Amino acid sequence: MFQEYIMKKKNVIFLGLSGGVDSAVSATLLKKQGYEVVGVFIKTWHPDFLVCNEEEERRDAMRVAAHLDIPFLTFDLENIYKKKVANYMISEYRKGRTPNPDVVCNKEVKFGAFLKKSISMGADYIATGHYAQNKYTGNARVLLKGKDPTKDQSYFLWTLKQKQLSKIIFPVGNLKKSKVRKLARKLKLPVAEKKDSQGICFLGAVDLKEFLKHYIKEKKGKVLNEKGEKIGYHNGVVFHTLGERHGFIVIKKSPNDKPYYIIGKDVKKNILTVSQNKNFSHSNILTNIRIENVNWITKIPDSKKNYTAQIRYHGEFLLCKIKYSTLSVAQVIFKKPVLVASGQSCVIYDGNVCLGGGVVK
Repeated sequence: MFQEYIMKKKNVIFLGLSGGVDSAVSATLLKKQGYEVVGVFIKTWHPDFLVCNEEEERRDAMRVAAHLDIPFLTFDLENIYKKKVANYMISEYRKGRTPNPDVVCNKEVKFGAFLKKSISMGADYIATGHYAQNKYTGNARVLLKGKDPTKDQSYFLWTLKQKQLSKIIFPVGNLKKSKVRKLARKLKLPVAEKKDSQGICFLGAVDLKEFLKHYIKEKKGKVLNEKGEKIGYHNGVVFHTLGERHGFIVIKKSPNDKPYYIIGKDVKKNILTVSQNKNFSHSNILTNIRIENVNWITKIPDSKKNYTAQIRYHGEFLLCKIKYSTLSVAQVIFKKPVLVASGQSCVIYDGNVCLGGGVVK
């Protein structure tokens, strides 16, 4: 399965053991391939007001390590997570932007601090249970979508660079989730029947607006329709994102009304604009966007070629071209207008290959 990796007597792999089924099966596959696997639970930050199940997750990870008879470590990356992920997310929402904390968590925590610490302690590679594929083409590494399209996580990994990819293995990336579950049951792993985790990176199944309200003060504002008429209210424009259809109150409505979608945000005036037509012409519905903090994993896209882009996880793959300007900034030109919010990750694909991406300005 991992023939592309040249085996030493025993390569050491530090694997992010989260307490879930994907990382547990990953550990098993790596061990069967002859690697010396070390399970690592990553301790992260949680706010005081949040009910935390981290100790339960850690116990599950320890049970898996014991079942597989592999060493178990805990890395305390709480400060890095708080500073680089949580603070960033709160700061971006205060500005009225829509950040993706999972992208930042992968960049700063899993493939930043965890990778760096693992290598410094003697690991040859690190591994995680991400559904993505890392292939060597002969002259460079390419990041591919996971085999299971319903679980593919390449969208969250667009910040990875060649040096990092040379040290990363995704053991379940070439498997369907159903196969992973089947393997877990066959191997009698203690987490075989455990449900998948949901929510924001390590924060879990948290209601995002409730989380943010502990850091950002609510401020009542108007909800306007396409004609500029007041039809309702909300409790703070920064708590909402474009395309959303929940969390605001519409007063003027009839039984036959369709759902209202947010198509505009005025952060300074604290006003939301909504429409029953998701594609109503508005300044946020664009065919041309600018992305910043760009990272191209393998090569710069060809400006004459057609690609596809995702602007939200598991969102539609949108036909586009890339007009390149500098190494850190690019223009994405869509074939059809799209509703896009500043702060979102725009990830570019060439078929199944994730080329990289950037953050919408």
